[in-house]
Parts: sequence; C-alpha cells; structure tokens
Amino acid sequence: MRQIKDLSMSVCDIRHFSDTLYGIRVEPIDRAVKVPPFAPGQFVQLRIHAPEVLLRRPISIYGGGEDHLDLLIQVAGKATRYLRDAPRGTSVEVLGPLGNHFSAPIGESPLLVGGGVGIAPLLTMGRHLLSQGYEPTFLLGARADSAFPDLTPFEEVGELLITTEDGSHGEQGFVTEHTVWGKRTFSDIYCCGPTPMMKAVADIARRKKIRCEVSLENMMACGIGICLCCVEPTVRGNVCVCTEGPVFNIEDLLWQ
Repeated sequence: MRQIKDLSMSVCDIRHFSDTLYGIRVEPIDRAVKVPPFAPGQFVQLRIHAPEVLLRRPISIYGGGEDHLDLLIQVAGKATRYLRDAPRGTSVEVLGPLGNHFSAPIGESPLLVGGGVGIAPLLTMGRHLLSQGYEPTFLLGARADSAFPDLTPFEEVGELLITTEDGSHGEQGFVTEHTVWGKRTFSDIYCCGPTPMMKAVADIARRKKIRCEVSLENMMACGIGICLCCVEPTVRGNVCVCTEGPVFNIEDLLWQ
C-alpha cells in the first residue's frame, strides 16, 4: 500500500524564472520526518495559509528526495501569487504523493513532450528512465524562451529539443510541428501540458501507432476523490483524475 502523508513543510528556497513562473523547494519543518517516496507523474495537494484561500492546489512533483520536494508553479490565482511573493520560511501543508504514475516504456526510444508547467512531471520521469538505462528525449514547447524555467536539469538527463511560438529558442512553432517527428521513430510518448497540446500529440501518436500516456491537469480541490471536480469521461465511465490518474493511456480517454 502506498504511503501518503500530510506534512507540515516550509519554503527553504525559491527561484523566480519570470513574473509568473517560479520554483520552490520545501522541506519538513520537523527534520526527523521523511518525505515519502514518489513515482514519476505523481503530485501533491498544497495548502497555502493565505487570506481567502480555502482549498488546496494540485502541484506536480518536479523533483526531490526524503528531505525535500521541488515544485514548479505557474501563477494562476491568489494562492500561487501569494506563494510567489512569500518569504523563505513560509509554512505550507503538503498532502501526497497522490495519484498514479507513468508506466515503463515498451521500447528503447521514449519521447517526453511537455508544455508550460506540464514539463515538471516529465523531468522526474526522465530521471527515472535514465536510471533504468534509457536515453530519453525531451520535446518542450512554450510561447517564448522567457516562459521556460532553467532547462539545465533537462539537458543533464537527455536530449533536449525546443519549440517556441515566437522562434526565440529552438524551432518556431508548436511541439507538434517540430521536425523531429519526420526524422525519428519513437517507441513511447509521455506527455503533459495544456489539453489542446496533449490532444494534438495524441493524434500524432495514434497516426504513428506509438503508445502514448498523458498526464491530465484537471481542476482538483481535494486530491483524494471526494470533491468530484476533476471527473474525466473514459472508456470505463467517468473517473476521478486525482485517484484514477492523473496519468492515462490515450486509448482510455474519449478524445476525438
């Protein structure tokens, strides 16, 4: 049975990549407490002690170990804006790890496709693949170069391909338009990011008959299947993304 904890943690480091994108490292306030192990693709529910913020926020795990967690966060409202501006030492409650995780590849050439903060779980998956002897390829997209975090961690793990809509980094266009699709064959695709991007990647995967898993970013309030605000229709009926996902094989989704 998986280990889930609700930990009292504090922000020990924060890195600002832009006005709206930042990364934080949180550690248990009680140093004797260990962070439970997590698998690539899992997430946490973050409770922020800020005025008018009642519900937890789902955040993908960007990295970490038994003494800390790394989270990549995009400002989307009061909670994430408050945390962006909060000083080191700010306390948060972290419930997790939650959800399922990416599965092992069926072949030797996995491709990890991400956009926005959806690149976060792909870094943990890339590190896992590397530790298992695979050579992962990342294909990451953004509006502009300024919308990316520090990409060094990705370069340290595998080959890094980039697209930007304005052409400021890598190839100009969307991730689905990168020339690599016409040059290389991949055995598996792991994808996370905006839903339209994931659906476009899923279309490519189906046409090329590539096994593909996507990590959904549905709205979540509880993370444990109680509030039902993250329900997604699938071939098995409606399921809670927070408990049955967030990772799904595209053949299980009712995407057209």
